[in-house]
Amino acid sequence: MPSKTDLIVSPRDGVLQDIVRRLKLILRLMGDRRVNFFLKLLPIGALVYLFFPVDLAPGLTLPVIGALDDAAILLLSTSLFIALCPDEVVAEHLAALEKKTETPSAETNSEIIEGEARDVEQP
Repeated sequence: MPSKTDLIVSPRDGVLQDIVRRLKLILRLMGDRRVNFFLKLLPIGALVYLFFPVDLAPGLTLPVIGALDDAAILLLSTSLFIALCPDEVVAEHLAALEKKTETPSAETNSEIIEGEARDVEQP
């Protein structure tokens, strides 16, 4: 069963799949009544900060750092949110997400038709 530490990019997944999985997990946790209401303010606050006109490190004076602080706030807030959620709730939602993304194996799928390809020459 996946754990909170499985949120690191695994060799079979790419960065984009990890981001999508993390977003889906956060959305599921935001909708779960077992997660404390005040804890749910953490990702909401990060989104508000992202779109708020006042920035800790403005992009005009420090162009690279200005963008990095926004990314760091989002990463830290989402990681902290997931870490502070109850372990059993996170594990339950991770397991449900893994079930949805599993692909059926060849043994369980009876609709696979064996065949081979060949080139056909036209006259």
